[in-house]
Amino acid sequence: VCVKECPTTDYVFLKATKQQLLCKEGVDLATSKVNSELTFTVTQLVNDKDCAPYAFKSTAGNSSYTHVIRKVIFLTFTSWGSYLKTFLNAKEFGDKVVADVMTSWWMILVGFAVSMVISLIWITLMRWLAGFMVWLTIFAFTALWIGLTGASWYLYYINRGSGDTMTLYLVWKLTFEKENLFLAGGVIFGVIMVIVLLILLFLCQRIRIAVALIKQGSKAVGAMWSTLFWPVFPFILQIVVVALWGAIATYPFIVYVSASVGRGNDMAVNNLTYSNGSYKYDAIKEQSKHLLEKFPCDVNVSTQQPSRDWTIYCQIFNLFMLFWLVNFVSALGQLTLSGAFSSWYWAFVKPKDIPALPLLRAFWWCFRYHLGSLAFGSLLIAIVQLIRTFLEYLDHKLKGSENPVAKFFLKCLKCCFWCLEKILKFICKNAYIMIAVSGKSFCPAAIRAFKLILNNCVRAFVLDKVTDFLLFVCKLVVVGLVGFIAYFFFDGRITFLNDYKPQLNFYLVPIIIVILGSYIVADIFFSVYEMAVDTIFLCFLEDIERNDGSPEKPYFMGKGLMKVLGKSNFKVKGSKP
Repeated sequence: VCVKECPTTDYVFLKATKQQLLCKEGVDLATSKVNSELTFTVTQLVNDKDCAPYAFKSTAGNSSYTHVIRKVIFLTFTSWGSYLKTFLNAKEFGDKVVADVMTSWWMILVGFAVSMVISLIWITLMRWLAGFMVWLTIFAFTALWIGLTGASWYLYYINRGSGDTMTLYLVWKLTFEKENLFLAGGVIFGVIMVIVLLILLFLCQRIRIAVALIKQGSKAVGAMWSTLFWPVFPFILQIVVVALWGAIATYPFIVYVSASVGRGNDMAVNNLTYSNGSYKYDAIKEQSKHLLEKFPCDVNVSTQQPSRDWTIYCQIFNLFMLFWLVNFVSALGQLTLSGAFSSWYWAFVKPKDIPALPLLRAFWWCFRYHLGSLAFGSLLIAIVQLIRTFLEYLDHKLKGSENPVAKFFLKCLKCCFWCLEKILKFICKNAYIMIAVSGKSFCPAAIRAFKLILNNCVRAFVLDKVTDFLLFVCKLVVVGLVGFIAYFFFDGRITFLNDYKPQLNFYLVPIIIVILGSYIVADIFFSVYEMAVDTIFLCFLEDIERNDGSPEKPYFMGKGLMKVLGKSNFKVKGSKP
């Protein structure tokens, strides 16, 4: 081996290695003897455990593992250092976010107020914009399929006979001939286009009715602005219910711990015994009197651990009452709004015949006549929700199980009860509306509402989907407008408001909070609007069933609805128009 300088000392690998070994007494490394017996190699010395295989640099201490422990601690802190750094960075980030919120809190509230104003304006404009937005969307949707069909056939025509291919990289690499690909696209898109056109032709009249009902809902909300702020009251009641549930849920546990732990600690110092080891029960009872009065029991059996079954039953009952009361409060809000909007619909001359304070009047009628119906409807939903909770508990317990049959049946049960809950909520909501319309109890009102919807299922389906679409668009509009305003303000692009712009660490923090809060505000406002449309729809169906437009039975629907349906009032059958 060529080296830079000549070696200054002698070095033999095995000999040097052997000289550095730490060995037991009786091992002579110079002669390779162990207890006067000849041994040969370093490996043999280590394998026979006569010498240590390795050694750490260390200092004298109380333990031979001082160096190892120091190494382990160092490595542990090194590995956790990154986690600690991440935690500290997250804490610093959180502090900055909180500081930004505290600095801009009043501007965030202004953003919520702006979203409220925009929601009010948008609901007012819905009576004029509803039809435009619905028909514009329908035409755009139809034009999309017509355009795809035309483009596919055009591309098929120009690529016919060319033999060119096209490669699509999806999950797999797919290669198609352009001629066949565009031919298939033209056929598929053409079939979809024909189906869409047929559906539109079939549903055109029903879409017109849905748009007219949505306009009527806007008028109803505009006539009773107080209804837009009504959801705040049920929301506060639900918070109270949840807080009460939480307080009650912790009480049995506190009582159990106090009974088992608190008494045990005090009794331990009162273990007065005779010399033969038996207890002085009278002395124990006297010194523990203040405890035994709180937890009455026989002192002779006080060492028995109390059962916890009763706490489980209490928690189950408490959970059931949570479901029941939350659904009851929700039902109270729905019935109150339905009563207010139904009073608007059944006013023959609007707004002259609308009763004074319709919202408070409907709320009073709920308490005076319909609490039993609300309790029964919410009870049905609460029972199903409790069963679903029990199924979720079983699913959690079976996660480690290897029984596929049990898991399959459990998934089926969860799906069935999920569907049952949705159906019950739909039935109960329409039952509450019919209670407000007719004043009947829950079961007759639910049957009547179900028959009306079943006889007009296509109208109900179209109205539901059109309303969902409009509300989705309205929420996007409100959130988008408020989000843009917040962005331009906090980014300093609104120059005349720069004096009010705060210095922030992350200007996106208040913007995100404003956007989320605006969505919640819009959702609350438009949930009232949705309830108005649903109520007016059932009132409309009941109006058609009850009345025929004669002087004895005039229609109560608005002129827009009568125009769409081709109906009018005060026309005797058989007479000339």
